[in-house]
Amino acid sequence: MSSMIPRLRLKSLRSRLMLLVALAITPIAVMTVLGGMREREAAIRASEENLQRLTTLAAANEAQSLERARQILVDLVSVPDLMGPAPRCNALLADVLDRNEGYVNFGLIRLDGEVTCSAVPMLHPVNLGDRRHFRRAIAERRFIAGDYVFGRVIRKHTINLTYPVTDRNGAIVAVVFSAMDLAGLDTYVNEINLPLGSILATADSGGTVISRRPDPERWFGRKIAPSLEAAMRAPSHQSVVVVGEDGVERLHAFARVGEPSLSEYTVTIGVPLETITAAAREAQLMSLLGLAATTLLALLAAWLAGDILIVQRVRKLMDTARRIAAGDLQARSGIDYGREEIGRLAAALDEMAATLQAKEAARSQAERELRAADQRKDEFLAMLAHELRNPLAPISTGAHLLKLLHSDNAQITQTCAIIARQVEHMTSLVDDLLDVSRVTRGLVSLSTQVLDLRKVVDDAAEQIRPLITARRHQVVLDLPDSAASVKGDHKRLVQVVANLLGNATKYTPEGGHIRLQLRAEADREFVLEVRDDGIGMEPALVERVFELFTQAERTPDRSQGGLGLGLALARSLVELHGGSVSAASPGPGQGSTFTVRLPRFTQAVASPLDAAVREAALVARPLRVLVVDDNLDAAHTLNLYLAAAGHRVEIAYNGIDALKLAEVFAPQVCLLDIGLPDMDGNELARRLRRLPETAKATLIAATGYGRQQDREAAAAAGFDHYMVKPVNTVQLSELLARVAAPDAPAQGAPR
Repeated sequence: MSSMIPRLRLKSLRSRLMLLVALAITPIAVMTVLGGMREREAAIRASEENLQRLTTLAAANEAQSLERARQILVDLVSVPDLMGPAPRCNALLADVLDRNEGYVNFGLIRLDGEVTCSAVPMLHPVNLGDRRHFRRAIAERRFIAGDYVFGRVIRKHTINLTYPVTDRNGAIVAVVFSAMDLAGLDTYVNEINLPLGSILATADSGGTVISRRPDPERWFGRKIAPSLEAAMRAPSHQSVVVVGEDGVERLHAFARVGEPSLSEYTVTIGVPLETITAAAREAQLMSLLGLAATTLLALLAAWLAGDILIVQRVRKLMDTARRIAAGDLQARSGIDYGREEIGRLAAALDEMAATLQAKEAARSQAERELRAADQRKDEFLAMLAHELRNPLAPISTGAHLLKLLHSDNAQITQTCAIIARQVEHMTSLVDDLLDVSRVTRGLVSLSTQVLDLRKVVDDAAEQIRPLITARRHQVVLDLPDSAASVKGDHKRLVQVVANLLGNATKYTPEGGHIRLQLRAEADREFVLEVRDDGIGMEPALVERVFELFTQAERTPDRSQGGLGLGLALARSLVELHGGSVSAASPGPGQGSTFTVRLPRFTQAVASPLDAAVREAALVARPLRVLVVDDNLDAAHTLNLYLAAAGHRVEIAYNGIDALKLAEVFAPQVCLLDIGLPDMDGNELARRLRRLPETAKATLIAATGYGRQQDREAAAAAGFDHYMVKPVNTVQLSELLARVAAPDAPAQGAPR
């Protein structure tokens, strides 16, 4: 929540004034919106009552049609000709069909389902034994209004109304039926005016449309929407809003067609919700437009009044403040000092400017004096460091001379060793002091060259070895196998590493552990990390450990000396090399870690032939090398490099040719691309391992894939080494030299 506050802050007085106006109008806006919502709800409630009344009338109209059909069937059952010969029965039913509109057929069904007579002539025998209405009429012995069917005799959309025919003993002997034309089922809707977009539909017990307005023919026999069917089947039959298949929201009301003994049909009328709420929405829109006009006029008045009465005067104060901030302490606002707030603010601003003007004069004088004192301090330190080194040389020479002349006198020898150690310590302090003075004055120049950080670490460790030995520390140097090339001053980088190791020895108890690790991180820098298990640091000390004269607390004797210059000097020298140094510690007693990051030096890529000439000396004896790569340029360039180095090379551009060539050539080394056209390099490696000619060959993956999972897949396939394109020719030469050596070690996992 607090992070959102700055984004909500208003940035001008006029905006704040307009906000006050907006807040004053907000209650009116809320009441307008709420009133519109209430009007909309009232319109919907009124429409629900009217819609339910219309739906009930439509259902009653359809119930009358079904009741009339039932009466016709009951009357037919009592006519003797119905069960008479087929011609007389057909004539009877045809006469009934002519006398009654809205029907498309009448017929008689025997108990085996065969239609024995029909008002409409049958072109072929028809069996209705599978019809549900026929089976229900026999089983329930009553009038049945069936579901939607497409007539087999008349080929029209109908509903079949059935009634059982019984003999004098009450046994059912047949079923008489009438087929009602769905196009004329619901005539009630033609007598009322529904709003545009409204629908009236009747569905049977299975949710199939048997009547619909408008477009009845398109909807006969189709299932109604699941949401509408669920509302139809609800026992309460409450009005609901349903989104139709055309995407229109409609308010639907529902009603059953007659009693359950008459039918299982349900009628629904749906009126577009937009039509119902149009009047309420129009009224609300007019209210909102009036409110918007009122709000706009109020905001405009606030804007103009705020500009004249407030903003223009505040701008004068802002301009004065900016001039003061720019250094013009003679600037004044020029506003009359009245009793109102802006006048008082102007008076305070002018008073502040006068006070700052006086203080600035005093500060400038103090700054000039401080710079002069700082310059004298730097010059004094430089001179002191320089002069202190003069007497150290004869003291050291004299101590070694005494030791040489009186080597048989143990007391003199011991005294000379003490003098030599203290002179060495004093020299180190003087060197640090002198170097810091030069760095702070920008007088240090680096003699840069391409060098190997591993050699820097070795030289620094050798330099600090006497102190490590004296305190019996266990030191581990974790260095990479390949060269760690950087561009820098060898002497200065040795000084950095020696200072870090020396710092670790000073603050690590006797017998403690120190670990120096050098590793490549990403492709742009090397990381040198010195970690100890010494006294550690408080968080406050970690933040300022690289400042001049900063030291952790040690024992009162200060046996290791030091002025707190080593780490400050190390940071300055690392930054001169374009790197960075940082410190970390979990806390007191938990050791410390110092990390140096230096940019990696990338040697310019020479031509393959030049590289081959320079690196040919690495090859102990020529090898048989198989190069497999579908990239012609890559394959031939690698061939030139290897051939110039003295190796025998064969090239294949796909896996199949490589396998055939391997059986004849029997290569000792296989350089395989992973992305080959016919099989990938991993599958090729597995097959080469199964060949007797290449079972013990050195397999090297030379690919553009560099993910960890790619390396793991290569290891599982049998590769010995993994190189990412473009292949480092120096590493490749060293690798081939190791393979060619008589005592070459066993192959390991891909690297």
